[in-house]
Amino acid sequence: QVQLVESGGGLVQAGGSLRLSCRAPRMITSVFNGYNVGWYRQAPGKEREMVATITRSRNIDYAESVNGRFTISRDGSRKTVNLQMSSLKFEDSGVYYCKFWDQQDYWGPGTQVTVSS
Repeated sequence: QVQLVESGGGLVQAGGSLRLSCRAPRMITSVFNGYNVGWYRQAPGKEREMVATITRSRNIDYAESVNGRFTISRDGSRKTVNLQMSSLKFEDSGVYYCKFWDQQDYWGPGTQVTVSS
């Protein structure tokens, strides 16, 4: 079982910034480096959607709605995947989940992001 710990959510005004982090505290670096990782979000009444992903080979993909505003990164030494969010909009609000996947999917418990307009 993979344990994922998310942090960094909160309340921010539109136009502001937040940095989310997802850490795998029990994972060794070599195993972490073998996973594809990413961030997803779910707003009330909506389906969960991909926000940003970074593969084990460091190929990066962003949802069109966040491209140019969000930056995803991974740090093998800290076993962490980060999501730097800038120029936040009201519609960025939701629960943000990190995901690790290879042959199996692992999800974090989620962290709430609320952007006030």
